[in-house]
Amino acid sequence: MMDLQHTHNQQVHPEWHKQDYPFHRAIWTECAELLDHYGWKWWKLQEPDLVQVKLEIVDIWHFGLSMIIVAERNVEELAQEMIAREQDCSVVGPSFVPSVEALAQQALDRQFDTIAFMDMMNALPFPLQDLYGIYKGKNVLNRFRQANGYKDGSYQKMWNGKEDNVHLAELVQSMDPYQSEFLTDLYRSLGNRYRELTNEGKLR
Repeated sequence: MMDLQHTHNQQVHPEWHKQDYPFHRAIWTECAELLDHYGWKWWKLQEPDLVQVKLEIVDIWHFGLSMIIVAERNVEELAQEMIAREQDCSVVGPSFVPSVEALAQQALDRQFDTIAFMDMMNALPFPLQDLYGIYKGKNVLNRFRQANGYKDGSYQKMWNGKEDNVHLAELVQSMDPYQSEFLTDLYRSLGNRYRELTNEGKLR
């Protein structure tokens, strides 16, 4: 996942790790978006949209990975700590909403706390194995956005009335993210649907 993240970040800037991008700010704003999808308002009925919640968590992971790379943290130790946190049934972390707030607080302090991240994952629950599959899918979408004008504003995020994230979730459901051709096949499928459902296709 770190290799995929580094490659994607290079699309934004070849020397991205030297630009002092505020990844921490992206994390706490994503935490707020995540809670809107999960539901936190006591004055009205809300049902969690778990598909969007998981996509927001994956977005947070993108920025967290970027902070891990910039900080040059020991990847093997970090991975083992995260796996141990997931597997240790004796650890009782905070419930989901407080766990998201704890992660956001760490981001406000310009830190990415992987233990706080794992507490959030465990509270949902959202296994690391599933994170890997959805991360790969969102990474493909991010690369697709960059290649189709996301940075200059020409990219169309709404495809026939639905956000591209929703189309991504639909496509991933019918594919196996652990197949070797997953990245290539998903990128091709996104391109086909984008051209079919947006003005990009109508102009051709």
